[in-house]
Amino acid sequence: MTSRVGRSAAVIAGLAAVSVALSGCFYAMIPEESSRPLSDVTPDTEGVAADLLPFYSQELAWSECGVGFDCTDVTAPLDWENPAEGEITLSVVRHRAAGEPVGSLLTNPGGPGSSGVDLIAGSLDYAVGADVIENYDVIGFDPRGVGESTAVTCYDAPEMDDYLYGIPDAARGTTEWEAEVLDSHEAFAQACDANSTGILPYITTVNSARDMDLIRAVLGDKQLNYLGYSYGTFLGATYAKLYPEKAGRLVLDGAIDPAVPGLDVGATQALGFESALRAYMQDCLASGECPFNGTVDEAMADLGALLASVDSTPLRNGDGRLLGADSLMTGIIAALYSQDSWTYLTQALDEALQGDPTTAFFLADFYNGRENGVYTDNSAEAFRAYNCMDYPVEDDPAAEAATEAKIAEGAPTIAPYWTGPDSCSVWPYPPTGTRGEIAAEGAGPILVIGTTNDPATPYEWSESLADQLQNGVLITRVGEGHTGYNKGNLCVDGAVESFLLDDVVPEDGLRCE
Repeated sequence: MTSRVGRSAAVIAGLAAVSVALSGCFYAMIPEESSRPLSDVTPDTEGVAADLLPFYSQELAWSECGVGFDCTDVTAPLDWENPAEGEITLSVVRHRAAGEPVGSLLTNPGGPGSSGVDLIAGSLDYAVGADVIENYDVIGFDPRGVGESTAVTCYDAPEMDDYLYGIPDAARGTTEWEAEVLDSHEAFAQACDANSTGILPYITTVNSARDMDLIRAVLGDKQLNYLGYSYGTFLGATYAKLYPEKAGRLVLDGAIDPAVPGLDVGATQALGFESALRAYMQDCLASGECPFNGTVDEAMADLGALLASVDSTPLRNGDGRLLGADSLMTGIIAALYSQDSWTYLTQALDEALQGDPTTAFFLADFYNGRENGVYTDNSAEAFRAYNCMDYPVEDDPAAEAATEAKIAEGAPTIAPYWTGPDSCSVWPYPPTGTRGEIAAEGAGPILVIGTTNDPATPYEWSESLADQLQNGVLITRVGEGHTGYNKGNLCVDGAVESFLLDDVVPEDGLRCE
């Protein structure tokens, strides 16, 4: 069985843009330019093994790439276990603090597969608050396999359209449908292997965490300060496990539970999105402008009927593409990330009921990184590469059947469009990752933020990760949407920024209404 496991987290890099992009008003804050020189650090090479010293001692060549920003490339080993076997390039952007910085703050927007360079260069004030911008060198980087770093490459745009939006000929749920979907996954995997210059076996979270330590060192920092969203929490926790003595001020927002198996991840996310969809529907029905009527249960049943109708009779878009139920569900999920996007979900569903897929396609395209027929990033490709290497393959028909029954019972609207053949079962390389608790013994306090009705990374995962960490500190944001920091909650923002700026550790269990 496969699902949308984790992929939905990738939209964190542009989450706030859903609502404003539709109105044509999206912009990033233009920061003040720092007067500090571009290259003013000495790499931290203390205790570095001889075979890694050439990487840790490299001096970075920075160049200005926007007002207040400078960019560079970091050379990393392809295989950290055999560093002489080859090299990759990591793309890095830095927004410099106005004065003497507290230090560097590495960031990761999630995914896996979202571009950290794009997040910081294009949406700095969405990623971090003004005081953090003022006092930290804020760092965005594209992890290995992503974006402007040495990247996973699979399909061109028309091929990606067929893969992401194509509608199988066979009826959903039949043996023929499963075979058709699995063939599509296998063709995609083979293309990734053929076009990615041998990097697929090394696209793992463990290797990416090691890359982060390299970036820390060549920036001249003794410890890593880090803000990770969604999947970025797993990356940050992995770093703390590998380098507890190097873990500085770490903030993990919208946590993934590293101990939960892939099947359970998919089931928990399905139930989380169903819960968020019901919260949306209740708000929609109360607005007076909802295309559905009656109770929440009745409206959800009508939405299920719409999905079934689109599944049997897809809607043709102005560009010739057909909107099937899977793509409509993708658009729904994209809009559930932020309560600010609910108005546009209403618009998309209202149009779909009238046979018009325009806004539904806009939301699905946003989720998939597609704009005007072009894919602006490789997030869908990198997402698959990371997950297929990080998650052990689960070949247990009884467990799969139990998981599907759990999803069908707890998420009846979403369930028909959530499961299917496991795309990672045909990945060309066996996974190397394992699932298990992370304690990060020896690391200092690590902040974990959970939002109570977060659909993509359910609150229980944040609770669990905070409990696993030897020095985990849980902050609860009561509300809707994905992640909690810098979303307008002064309680959350104040606790995070006091920690990052002044090393003030908040009370464990802080609850922010």
